Amino acid sequence: MLNFNDFPASEKALRFFEEFSKIPRGSGNTKAIADYLVCFAKERDLEVIRDNADNVVIRKPATTGYENRPGVIIQGHTDIVALKTPDCPIDMESEGLDLYRDGDFLRARGTTLGADDGVAMAYAMAILDSDDIEHPEIEAVFTSDEEVGLLGATALDASVLHGRLLINIDSDEEGIFTAGCAGGGRIDISLPTKTKTHIGKIYTLSIGGLKGGHSGVEIHKNRANAIKIAAETLSKLEGVKLGKASAGSADNAIPSDVMIIFTTKSSIYEISEAFNQTKEALPESESDARFNVEMNISSANLLSEEDSANILSLICDIPNGVTRMSEVIEGLVETSLNMGIMKLDGKTLELTISVRSAVGAEKAKLIAKIKEIAGAHGATVGVRGEYPAWEYRKESHLRDVMCKVYREMYGKDATVVTIHAGLECGIFSDKVEGLDCVSIGPDNHDIHTPDERLSLSSFNRVYEYIINVLKNV
Repeated sequence: MLNFNDFPASEKALRFFEEFSKIPRGSGNTKAIADYLVCFAKERDLEVIRDNADNVVIRKPATTGYENRPGVIIQGHTDIVALKTPDCPIDMESEGLDLYRDGDFLRARGTTLGADDGVAMAYAMAILDSDDIEHPEIEAVFTSDEEVGLLGATALDASVLHGRLLINIDSDEEGIFTAGCAGGGRIDISLPTKTKTHIGKIYTLSIGGLKGGHSGVEIHKNRANAIKIAAETLSKLEGVKLGKASAGSADNAIPSDVMIIFTTKSSIYEISEAFNQTKEALPESESDARFNVEMNISSANLLSEEDSANILSLICDIPNGVTRMSEVIEGLVETSLNMGIMKLDGKTLELTISVRSAVGAEKAKLIAKIKEIAGAHGATVGVRGEYPAWEYRKESHLRDVMCKVYREMYGKDATVVTIHAGLECGIFSDKVEGLDCVSIGPDNHDIHTPDERLSLSSFNRVYEYIINVLKNV
């Protein structure tokens, strides 16, 4: 592990980010990054706890004069949404990211950058590694598999934590302090299928270039869902038989591309017309959308017309996007869902959907509706990874201190919000009585897409801001 003591504070944080980005850490692949964090702690003689879920807690004592101040938990997650462009050669299961600087931005070639939530790791490691920062006791909590249902936070034994003030660094806009969020869960839909060999015209449909994005942050921006528009378009054709299909790799990312093998009784002209109509109906923001249909005379294993129609109808019948806006906070999405993953392999259709709501009863109602729709099409439904909403606290010592420090440093007030995206603060608040949480972060754009880019100037400012908060809390 490199020694970064010669670097300025914020540059040290960036160097840590660059170093651990060499380690693959997609959701479900967090052992190596947990090993790295444990090694980091042991090399510095810091107390470290690791559990069977690859959660890691590193504790650093208070500096002189801060022993009697309340301890602070700095919290973020180790996993990333591991998405890449179709032409990217990187194996995200076994290879690290190829980072580069683009003016003020840090980016990764062909893949997600992982600043969601590598930023939290980098900040926490730089603070734990420094000997010139004044602070109360620090507990850096690195949770696993946040992106697939906040699984690490759910599994963590929170009784090991001393602190009752938690700074979550999993937000993506500087100056926006999040003080509440929606709850959510994952829905898995499964439908058994059978195929027969078909010889004749076989089409391969590819849709790409859609905006995609985070299903909590961008769900209200009317971004097209590749799974939905493909199914809706194919439903317009006659005698469709489906073959293999795939789209999306994360339920909380709006799918930007899809591939489907099919045949149809419709002519190539009718196919072209159907997809032209779909493309013309897309919002202006989807101007980069690409539709491609290739035809070959060959053979493929395809479903029957009846089973294919049932699958297309199932996908079309399930709602997608915003289903209800908040009646309490103007402009806030209350309830939504995102069909994030589709796999059809000839034996089974699998759909994975992310559901979010700030109101528990509305989340339950939406899940029940999806179960009803799926059941009507002969599919089974499983629900996993449910997590509670994080309710806004009217009185918050941590928020007051953070707002005061922000005003002094920036000469203006921070904006305090509640959001529709899910944050681990809800899990921790549910586990630790009296926990006081605020979520912040630097400017990070197009998260959960290969266009993700982190503002380096914002990254540096927010790091200096956190150091000042630690001095004043």
